[in-house]
Parts: sequence; structure tokens; C-alpha cells
Amino acid sequence: MGVKVCKFGGSSMADASSLRRVAEIVRSDSSRKYVVVSAAGKRYSGDEKITDLLYSCAEEIKRTGTCEQSFSKVARRYRKMVAELGLSFDIDSLLADTEKRMVAENSTDFIASRGEYLSAAVMAEFLGYEFLDAEDIIRFSENGQFLADYTNDICSKALATRKNAVIPGFYGRLPSGKIKTFSRGGSDISGSIIARAANAEVYENWTDVNGFMTADPRIVDNPKMIEVLTYQELRELSYMGASVLHAESIFPVKQGGIPVNIRNTFEPENPGTLIVPEGKYIDTGSIVTGIAGRKDFTIILIEKAMMNSEIGFARKVLSVLEYFEIPFEHMPSGIDTLSVVIPGSELNADLGRITEKIKQSVTPDRITVTDKISLIVLVGHGMAKRPGTASRMFSAIAEADINIRMIDQGSSELSIIVGVENHDYEACIKAIYNGFLGTGKIS
Repeated sequence: MGVKVCKFGGSSMADASSLRRVAEIVRSDSSRKYVVVSAAGKRYSGDEKITDLLYSCAEEIKRTGTCEQSFSKVARRYRKMVAELGLSFDIDSLLADTEKRMVAENSTDFIASRGEYLSAAVMAEFLGYEFLDAEDIIRFSENGQFLADYTNDICSKALATRKNAVIPGFYGRLPSGKIKTFSRGGSDISGSIIARAANAEVYENWTDVNGFMTADPRIVDNPKMIEVLTYQELRELSYMGASVLHAESIFPVKQGGIPVNIRNTFEPENPGTLIVPEGKYIDTGSIVTGIAGRKDFTIILIEKAMMNSEIGFARKVLSVLEYFEIPFEHMPSGIDTLSVVIPGSELNADLGRITEKIKQSVTPDRITVTDKISLIVLVGHGMAKRPGTASRMFSAIAEADINIRMIDQGSSELSIIVGVENHDYEACIKAIYNGFLGTGKIS
């Protein structure tokens, strides 16, 4: 029997009742040997996540030198959890030591990581598993880059000597010994790292939904569930807004060829969504796997006659973005046009300065800047084999009276991206969904 690595999200760790569900799931399958956990999430609407409370602790420490007021809320949550689980665990000493270290470290990363640390300590005690601290097995370089192969070597050796373990997600350690966190939601990445190191049969990511849906249920009523998709499709959908799984979490399991199973802690009988390597994908005949999108992009359109024959034109434009330390998302082009698509959140410089620098570098005939653009992606393995997919998509958008401002399609033909104005975002997703999936048939 192969090993399964399970990661449980914040909603699964929110209170004692949720922890009992987690324990039932883990104990129901003896191959679930390694468990990665998040900090406790919200118990009800309007509740506070432990991680948010810890960020408040960091602010309080910077203001006053203590975090007594903010940390008291964290301590109450975990004390209540331990009491309701009936554990003889000395939670008071652990909480006191944690608060003391938070003040001494005065590091936002360290403070933010303590939710996962406390959750893992409680879960390990409840399951009777060994607690394995992420700072002992997950490594970053001094400049904060995750060291994948070095970490894999350390993790593999650590897991080989442990039959079962609970590991806190979200963080690791710098060479200096300081704690470094992944980006928010990074416990998904931690679980993937452990799955690779354990050479797991499957990485189970337990959350509060049954898996990926074909579209955002806040926009489309009762969208269909996705039963199976590939790593590549997942990257496209996650990056463009489908938030069930952290977009970067796919890399460790992809290196190990390990399937990911998205499961619902509160409906454990549901098989969820299975994410598989490209070579293990079984063609279902479906055209579309899913639709996702993000708002607030800016497009810089550069026009210049004979641009196609000018050596180094694109490099010069991208050098300007590099100068201002701005990443770009897409770069569709024509013979005499080049568009650079930038997330609005990344525009850390005045657009006037950026366009002026581009003018100096490539002397264009014209530059046009358009903001408040949404990008929407249609993803599916079946698109490459089915003529007329793009036409069907564009017809659905046209029938909804929506103007397309940009089109981009990769050579893999796995996805088609359109840009529309922000105010057309929801209507465009609905139109595309109805054009392919609204009849109740996927193909």
C-alpha cells in the first residue's frame, strides 16, 4: 500500500469539532501517514482567522513592544480547542512560550507562522502522531528563494525515520535560522513538498469544497464540478483566479509525478477533483475543463511601422519593465503592434514615466494605455482537437454584446484568453459558460 500525504486547510482546523472530523478521516485509512495543517480558520461568518489575528499581533508588537491584547484571542481559541478535545496537553506553557518568542523575534514571518505551528502541535497530540517542525525540514536561500532539491533531501531523510507525523504548513527556515513563510495560502505548497519527499501515492488536499468547479459559483449558478484535470490545466485555472489550490503548489508534486486529490473535509465520501500528470490524463471527449479570470489589468499597446523587421524591439520594451521592476503577464503581438499586459497590482511606478521610457527606447508611432481590463481564460485539453472552439467562444461573447479588447492563445492550444472591460467581467464568464456548458452537456 502506498503512502498518502494529507493537507488540511484552515476551515478543517477551525475548532474541536473540525479536528475530530480530520482525525476520523486520517484514521479511516492507514496509508494516511503524514498530515500537514494550516492555522485555524473562521468558525462562522464574521469570525477571525488565526493568521489575521497573528498579523495584528505583529502590528501590536511594533507599536507597543508586546502583543498581549491580540494574542489573548489566539490563546483563547487554542485553549478552547484543547479543552473540548479532552487533551491533557499543556497548552498554557506552549502558548506562553510562543508569545514570548513572538515578542523576542519581532518578525512578521515568524509571528504569522505560529498559527500553523500551534495547529500542528494540537493535531499531533490528538492523533498520537509525532510533531515534525517545518523549520527543521523546509529550506529557503538567504534571499528568500525556496530550495526545492535541498529541501527534498532533508524531508526524505526525516520522513524515512518516522512512521507518522503532523507537520505545520506555510513556513520553513532561512540559512540564518530565521523563519520564512510562503505567500498566503502556502500550506498547500508545504503539503506538496511533503508529498514529493514521501514519494506519495497521492497528495490529498482537504478543504471545505468538493473540488474545482468549471466556473466561479459566485458568478455562475450551480456550475458543474471538474472530476479530472491535468497539472497544466490546474496552473491555468489557479493562476487566473480559481482559488481552491495555491497556484505554486503544483510544482513539487509535478516533479514527483504525484496525483493531487481535492477533497471536502465535511463531505469525505465525495471523490472530489483529481489532478493528474499529463501522461495519466484520460481524454473524456470534453471541450472545456473550466473558465476563470481576474480583474484590473493594464494594457500598454505599442504601435510602430515595420516593427517586425526591427531587431531587439521586444527586448527593449521588456527592458523598460525590468528597469521599473514590473512583471508582465502576456505579450500578444502583430506585425506592427505589441501589447504588454500588466497586473494593476504590480504597477509600482507612474504610467507616464513608463511610457516615456518606452518612447525613448523604441521611438514608437503611438502608445495607448488601457486600464481596468479583466482577463478571462477558457481551459481544456479538448480544444486542440475540436475545430471551431474559438469561434464558439467569440460568438457567445458577441451575443452577450460584450466587446473583446484582447485575445491571446498559447501554442499548446490548451487555453484561450480574452480581455474585456472590468464592468463586463461577470457577464462574459456567464456567456462563455452558457456557450459551452449551459445546456447541461459538456461537449
